[in-house]
Amino acid sequence: MKLNTLVAVLSTALLASTAFASGNHAGGHPGDSGAIGEPGNAAKVTRTITVDMTDAMRFTPADISAKQGETIRFVVKNSGQVKHEMVLGTTKELKEHYEAMKKFPEMEHADENMVTVQPGKSGEIIWQFTKPGKVNFACLQPGHYDAGMKGLIKVTANKARGKEDDHAHQH
Repeated sequence: MKLNTLVAVLSTALLASTAFASGNHAGGHPGDSGAIGEPGNAAKVTRTITVDMTDAMRFTPADISAKQGETIRFVVKNSGQVKHEMVLGTTKELKEHYEAMKKFPEMEHADENMVTVQPGKSGEIIWQFTKPGKVNFACLQPGHYDAGMKGLIKVTANKARGKEDDHAHQH
């Protein structure tokens, strides 16, 4: 029975991560579709930001600014002694994913909106911020999110595009 349960949970996690990566998820509120942006093209990277993760359960920097349409390469370094990760998402998506990680701490996943980094190593995420608003990020290793290992990217509207409203959604 345990194997069936594990298969069911992993299947659900896979479906959730597929929806997560595409920006669509069941139960979301209007406007959340693609709310965090989309995987970026390395050739279109306009800026590189180094993010350090530590065993003090903190990201440095934890507050990042981006412009709508910008593609950023995040070089994510693990200065700690335990595995950490950086996952981009809405608060709701991060909390749901974190609950799954607590139940199955050895679950490995590799989506374009996240990177898992072993101690002393680094990885990267290339992400395009397509909409103004807030994009959260967190470490979803068991205990880390609860300890405050999270951050925020504030995406400001690009008025030059002319396609967007003059206001950003506030959550």
